[in-house]
Amino acid sequence: MAGKKRAKQRQEVRPSRTTLSRQNRVIVALAAPVMAGVGVGWLTGGAAASSRAPVWAAMGLAAWFAGLAFYGLPGMGLKGGRPLFAGIAFATLGWITFLLFRAVFIPINPEVTGSTRAFIYILLFEAFALQLWTFGLLFRAVADWRGALTAAATSGIVFGAAGFLLFQYVYTASLITLIYYTTWGLFYGIIRLRTGSLLGTVFIQALQIFTAWVALGGAPPETAEAQLLWVYGLAAAVTAVFIWRLWPKVESDYRV
Repeated sequence: MAGKKRAKQRQEVRPSRTTLSRQNRVIVALAAPVMAGVGVGWLTGGAAASSRAPVWAAMGLAAWFAGLAFYGLPGMGLKGGRPLFAGIAFATLGWITFLLFRAVFIPINPEVTGSTRAFIYILLFEAFALQLWTFGLLFRAVADWRGALTAAATSGIVFGAAGFLLFQYVYTASLITLIYYTTWGLFYGIIRLRTGSLLGTVFIQALQIFTAWVALGGAPPETAEAQLLWVYGLAAAVTAVFIWRLWPKVESDYRV
């Protein structure tokens, strides 16, 4: 009886702070950060990689203010403690997998050293701003409307699409690359669902990108596209196994 009570408490969703309908909150959660990013990108010429920080910042700020208005900080998945460490533990599996395949198939440049500035950029913009939108605001809005499992899948797909289009270190715009980024997003979506926090995946995402493409050197110009596709394809296959293993079996596994 006590176990059922605890499971019920874990699934409880705090009431929204707005009078907007659930469907309209999903529309706002999806559209507002995109419109903010597109608007700032148009004003700053955000097509260039060096100009993407304002775009990410605009998307993150739009998600932040909408999330605060709708749900408050706890409802956005900004939780520390056990949820944070659980998220780190799960996400590390994907990090180590990708790093291993990158080291095997892409030459390492030992003369390249990591940049603190590059890590801060990745952590604040490509990781925190994107996940605040997808696994914070959008996840919660869809969970209220269509359920937590749908929220994990939807936010994961949006994460993958945004990363594929805007991340600095994509290198090849192929179907296999898109599949990897989508799988990566679904993996993080399931972690968000199982732990109730996005902070662990934010930290590991930044480490994954930084170690794979900054600390070990980017893909050299002479790197064949086939080598990159092996990295993305094999990493996607292994990540799919992680998703299968983490897939919640009962609703008591949900942490909205």
